[in-house]
Amino acid sequence: MEKDKVVLEIPYGTRDFLPDEAAGKRVIENQLAGLFAKWGYHEVVTPTIEYLDTLTMGNGRSLEPHMFKFFDKNNRTVALRHEMTTPIARLVASRLKEAPMPLKLSYISNVYRYEQTQTGRQCEFYQAGVELMGSSSASADAEVIALAIRGLLCSGLKDFKICLGQVEFVNGVMEQYQLPDGKKEKIRRSIEERNLVGLETLVDSLDIPLNAKEILKRIPLLHGDESMLKEAYGIALNAQSRRALDNLSEIFALLECYGVGQYVTFDLGIIRDFNYYTGMVFEAYTPGLGFPLCGGGRYDHMLSDFGNACPATGFAIGIERILLALERQGIKKPEFPKDVFVAYHEGRTAEAVTKATELREAGKMVELALSAQTEAEAKRCQKEMGYKELVYLA
Repeated sequence: MEKDKVVLEIPYGTRDFLPDEAAGKRVIENQLAGLFAKWGYHEVVTPTIEYLDTLTMGNGRSLEPHMFKFFDKNNRTVALRHEMTTPIARLVASRLKEAPMPLKLSYISNVYRYEQTQTGRQCEFYQAGVELMGSSSASADAEVIALAIRGLLCSGLKDFKICLGQVEFVNGVMEQYQLPDGKKEKIRRSIEERNLVGLETLVDSLDIPLNAKEILKRIPLLHGDESMLKEAYGIALNAQSRRALDNLSEIFALLECYGVGQYVTFDLGIIRDFNYYTGMVFEAYTPGLGFPLCGGGRYDHMLSDFGNACPATGFAIGIERILLALERQGIKKPEFPKDVFVAYHEGRTAEAVTKATELREAGKMVELALSAQTEAEAKRCQKEMGYKELVYLA
């Protein structure tokens, strides 16, 4: 009995998708794949497993405790991919290094990361996203943000906000007070985790002027519309942090050209949980979820770690999180159409097969009964299975 129970269980942090759930997931994935293609992004597929050294290239060692690791038969350590940006950077640096730039790539993949499992957070989860490589311009950043917004819209969401930040603003403010590297990292972590109490304690321990301490404590609270950016210029005392604000202003002007400015707000406390970001970063939030639907940003140094220096920017959308947001907001989830149920009386099997084939070739979604039925039985099956129309061959 105990053995049967174990056989029927699934590993911690994973889930099954039942038919309706799988259909909703696939419809959203297909919509996003079509959207990415329309914007000129070409799909790539990378291995589910990579060498650990690849996934921890550069600054990735801090993420190693969150990876699923094991050994291959040659005793090399491999791991399940924990995100898609690093594998695609590896792919570009090795297989596509001669490709013309800019290079626009997309993906729809499952990734794995040890998480404290809760609603909306799993150890195995699905993402759709893009990577734009070979351009350091604000236009590239604006394109990926606009595409992320269009992706959320085509998934059925209407009520969401893109929170846009710039990691160089935070870095510049810390640099202007000449903080030690160790303290900078702790401050960054407190800001990333929105740990205001920890940030206050940390900042109060610094040997810097009182007004400087107040400015550092205000960083997580710097969010709002363009008027907030004007306020931020008042505390940006060096070129690094001012350039970061100029960059955000330029990106936002382009987003208004895309017609998506109403979805964007600024949040200078956003740093993101991957330390490879070098410029703008963003996250998408929607009512009813306490975690982002989507996130991304600029990462100009990652490909250098693979020996192919190249600026890059991109984002990832969480598929399950979109499905959860749709459910919580009472929005009907997308589903595959169920057009026609074909049923038949005894002796009409061949004609029913022919009819179902004709309807499918005409573009209809058709289910064919597997045995003869009365018309009353066929009507009951059609209703139970949710088909719009019944074709009955008497």
